[in-house]
Amino acid sequence: MSTAVSADRTPARADARVVVWYDSACPLCRREIALMRRLDRRGRIDVVDATTGACPIDRAQMLARFHAREGDGPLLSGAAAFAAMWRAIPPLRPLGLLARHRPVLALLERAYVAFLRIRPRLRRWLTEKTA
Repeated sequence: MSTAVSADRTPARADARVVVWYDSACPLCRREIALMRRLDRRGRIDVVDATTGACPIDRAQMLARFHAREGDGPLLSGAAAFAAMWRAIPPLRPLGLLARHRPVLALLERAYVAFLRIRPRLRRWLTEKTA
């Protein structure tokens, strides 16, 4: 799979642009991206709707996990993708930098995988709540 989750070893540049792909059909994902857009006061994050936008890999793979690309770096997935996005947002940058350490990234990835298991229930609950 081309979206291996590993500690990203590219230089930690505070000005690196980050492209993130998200599932706009997911109310939880929409809320998360809305929050990141509000926090991204420097405009360093480009957001792509993976349900309709161009995807660098299979659309189903893009929608199954969160993906991001930091600068010219590799396509990142899961916790590594979140960490790349956090590094572009000054208040979250320390957490993103901490995630460059393999044990921290591994812990975040485990939490992300656990979240993916309950995501369908959360999605249904949020859809019912907003209906």
